[in-house]
Amino acid sequence: MQISERTSGSATIVDLSGALHLGPATERLNDKINSLLQQDRKQIILNLGEVTSVDSGGLGELVRTHMTVKNKGGAVKISNLPKRVQDLLVMTRLVTVFDTFDTESAAVESFGG
Repeated sequence: MQISERTSGSATIVDLSGALHLGPATERLNDKINSLLQQDRKQIILNLGEVTSVDSGGLGELVRTHMTVKNKGGAVKISNLPKRVQDLLVMTRLVTVFDTFDTESAAVESFGG
């Protein structure tokens, strides 16, 4: 799992690439989100366009990320969901938890930027 970050307007875009599975990948995502929150960056977009697979631990980390940021007064939005990951979110009904967007630009605009 590769993780990088960039900004667009007031939003921080976190690009994920590879498999989001329980272990080092979820730990890196957790560390990245905590680092952003310490910098008072609370408008976060997770770009999942390059994510190849997600296991139950990865889903759990996405939910934990959502709740952690929400509890700090921020929001997490998801963009560029691969079909496979979107199907997983629909099947687990987590699609109702997350704000998802087909494009990164739509996610950025949803923050008013």
